[in-house]
Amino acid sequence: MNMTDIELDLTDQERQIRDTAHRFAEEVMRPAGRELDRLADPADVIKKESILWEVFRKHREIGLADLETETASLPPRERSRLRALISEEMGWGDSGLAISLGVANFHKTFAMMSGRPALIERWCQPGAQDVGCWAVTEPDHGSDSLTVTEKHFSDPSIKANCIARKDGDFYVINGQKSAWVSNGTIATVAALFCTIDGDQGFKGGGVAVVDLTQPGVSKGKPLNKIGQRALNQGEIFFDNVRIPAENMVIGKEMYAPVVENILTMANASMGTIFIGVARAAYEMAVDYAKQRVQGGVPIIEHQAVKSRLFKMFMQVEAARSLARRVYVYNTTNPGLIQYSIASKVFCTNSAFQVASEALQIFGGNGLTKEFMIEKLLRDARASMIEDGCNEILGLVAAARL
Repeated sequence: MNMTDIELDLTDQERQIRDTAHRFAEEVMRPAGRELDRLADPADVIKKESILWEVFRKHREIGLADLETETASLPPRERSRLRALISEEMGWGDSGLAISLGVANFHKTFAMMSGRPALIERWCQPGAQDVGCWAVTEPDHGSDSLTVTEKHFSDPSIKANCIARKDGDFYVINGQKSAWVSNGTIATVAALFCTIDGDQGFKGGGVAVVDLTQPGVSKGKPLNKIGQRALNQGEIFFDNVRIPAENMVIGKEMYAPVVENILTMANASMGTIFIGVARAAYEMAVDYAKQRVQGGVPIIEHQAVKSRLFKMFMQVEAARSLARRVYVYNTTNPGLIQYSIASKVFCTNSAFQVASEALQIFGGNGLTKEFMIEKLLRDARASMIEDGCNEILGLVAAARL
């Protein structure tokens, strides 16, 4: 029995799309993620001949890239359930690729939110091959730029590294986004979170949809990191980059609530992705325990291994229930950030803990590159820092209790 056997009340459509996502995760994402993880130079991950682009192509081919627009006619709860199911399967396949494919469409959220025909026509057409990114972190600012509940968020003495200033019918952008921008060096368009004028601290920010192929934009080299190595990350530089004023879709007056809302959605998504990672680690451990013989019997017959596996099973299922409930609620109701943060923190911690317990079951074999469990441990460890490090996120959630 696997962990998808007790799904309740799935419609035929939900089951079909979930199974499609699982096949894509199993046949495309997992082998590609493992191949990309083994590349010593992260620049090789994004080369023209890299399997990364095959993953993007197949993702578009089977319709998952356009799912948001394809399911627009469905009731909100049905859309949300589908997205949660798919997100878990993608995380099960490869968390780095899941994040990359997800954030590739991030700019569409803001183009649609703007209601401006020119932006929607330019960026939201089905089958579009633009690669988006969430450009928020800066060299001097990480999770602190997202903590809307803390005093420093409104402190004008804290200066951003990327600033936009109004110039007639345009904004002119100067500065830098850090090496942690997901899809940073491959993105052709950004959902850019930047400070406007720089006189109100982070609170006086804005969100712009920015074409990254225009003059004045340059990229750094891909970041070399411990985990999620299939996820391209890197710096973006802006040198007098001019964008039409209508591309600044969120201004100062709405920036703080939009940051909170986006963080709510992003953390809910992280919860579902990393339940996929935890599930993958648990399943690998069960399969290995049934095959590995020690003391004359498969190790799953030893009480210590049985006990460890059952604790892992409970943790995965508890986290999974939280992640699913939070995701569906917060994407169909006014978002409650404390719940999304609880999901992100609990699920990413669980993914790391379950992967660590799984590696222990593998023993010495788990330390080798021959087995995939060590990759899951590294991928899960990265999740406890990205999209807001877990400790700082906890402060934001606590402020909403």
